[in-house]
Amino acid sequence: MKRVLCVCLGNICRSPLAEGVLKSKAQEMNLPLRVASAGTLGFHVGSGADKRSVAIGKKYNVDISNHQVQKFSLEHFDLYDIILVMDRMNFRDVASLARNESDLKKISLYLEDEEVSDPYTGPDEGFETLYIILEGHAEHWVRRALQ
Repeated sequence: MKRVLCVCLGNICRSPLAEGVLKSKAQEMNLPLRVASAGTLGFHVGSGADKRSVAIGKKYNVDISNHQVQKFSLEHFDLYDIILVMDRMNFRDVASLARNESDLKKISLYLEDEEVSDPYTGPDEGFETLYIILEGHAEHWVRRALQ
């Protein structure tokens, strides 16, 4: 089974929702895919997802209520086939830990040429926008992971 890891800064907003959206899309398409998420910083390790991400997920039948924050580590390169980062800073942080070219090749921006904006400090509407962006690219990543 192919494995995808979604990564953002704190693993409380973007990456847990991306994880939930990809899991939901893979299930909807009846395709086997293991998805998890992590953050580049460990500020929230052990906490749950931001309540606004949980709420927007619930609105769209994507349950991330049991999410547990984890920090990205070297072993994630061994555990996952694709590492989807939300922005260029996340890309740099994850790439700085890469041990070799094989690790580097696993890392991609979720939007490929753009960043997924962090809604954490903005208005609640930003979480709706986040969901729409993540969902709009989910099928692409599920199909790409299974190639």
